[in-house]
Amino acid sequence: MESKQIINLLPYDGQVDYYGIVLDELEANRYFDILLNNIDWKNDEAIIFGKHFITKRMVAWYGDQSFDYSYSNKTRRALPWTKELLELKALTEKYTGVIYNSCLLNLYHDGDEGMGWHSDDERALGKDSSIASLSFGAERKFALKHRVTKEATSIMLQNGSLLEMKGTTQSHWIHSLPKSKKVKEPRVNLTFRTMIPQ
Repeated sequence: MESKQIINLLPYDGQVDYYGIVLDELEANRYFDILLNNIDWKNDEAIIFGKHFITKRMVAWYGDQSFDYSYSNKTRRALPWTKELLELKALTEKYTGVIYNSCLLNLYHDGDEGMGWHSDDERALGKDSSIASLSFGAERKFALKHRVTKEATSIMLQNGSLLEMKGTTQSHWIHSLPKSKKVKEPRVNLTFRTMIPQ
């Protein structure tokens, strides 16, 4: 593994390390095709202010065991790892030095699909835990905003790149994947997490 220049995107109150590209284009594209076709994708659902929404964005949830994961008032049960997800988990763990036991995958078909401002601060993840994000396919902007000062920063996440949020990031910052009319291609994003067994 080559040594990479790791950039912390945050000025204070947390740490978001961008490792840059960790898979060359050929490998990244190979995994992208496998993930698109072999993952058990489902439309995401949320209950917000009592209303039931089904998103165009699709999700999948995998893990070491059948963890229940609740967010947006919906609960999902983890599926067993695929061979490729285990390979990507091992790669991510090599870079971050963290052992993950689960992965939430997102499929954005194009720039019309995004993710609004939020933090990944569910109690099941534990406080100040590491969340590592591997990106495949279309390059998309990832934005962060401080809860109090409103200071903002962003980065374009490239195909085959790795980003890790850790420390007090989820307590002090919110993040989003803004929509973009310019993006016509799909993106798959893997977010490796460590669930606290219930």
